Amino acid sequence: MSQEQTEPRPVAELSYEQARDELVALVATLESGRSGLEESMRLWQRGEELAAHCTTWLDRAERSLGEDGSVDEGSDDAGSAKDAEQD
Repeated sequence: MSQEQTEPRPVAELSYEQARDELVALVATLESGRSGLEESMRLWQRGEELAAHCTTWLDRAERSLGEDGSVDEGSDDAGSAKDAEQD
């Protein structure tokens, strides 16, 4: 069996969902304990990059919501904000 691995897509090219899903799979691999030290370190580094990418996506989304004043009607914060405005 060949040890060749395909090069993963650059993190910057991934959507939030793709990065999150890869991160979840990566964590499961690390938690299984079946990887050697070198492979675990490589996976850990990729996980750090994926986590930072996801954080960037979420921060951008939060800023975007703050800029246009949109609030998710289904969240508790939305109800609290509306109640405070009515008082």
